[in-house]
Amino acid sequence: MKIIIIDTNALIAIDLFKIDVFEELDKISDFPYQLNVLRGTLDELNKIFETQRGKFKRAAKLALKILEAKKVKVLEEKGYVDDILVDHSKKGALILTQDIALKKRLKKPYLTIRQGKKIFLVN
Repeated sequence: MKIIIIDTNALIAIDLFKIDVFEELDKISDFPYQLNVLRGTLDELNKIFETQRGKFKRAAKLALKILEAKKVKVLEEKGYVDDILVDHSKKGALILTQDIALKKRLKKPYLTIRQGKKIFLVN
């Protein structure tokens, strides 16, 4: 089973781009997978919800509700979120992110959102 870890900005994209990340992952995945999110990502979403206004606050709130409703597994690792994601990438996990700087650090393959509505596997 493949591990897919969703980064904060990909979760924010659910509302901003009106994308169903879960449906898109099902479309492109011809393999069994388990969705995960880092504790640090949840902390980032909560911080956005508490400190931002408008569309970002709404997007963070929606992302948190969806993660809870979908019962996405939370990885309780401590440290800087991007570093943890890079470590998981090196161990074979697929990372779903929009972060350009993070993409440069990830081991391929990884997942990204393109055209504002589709998830692509980058090899």
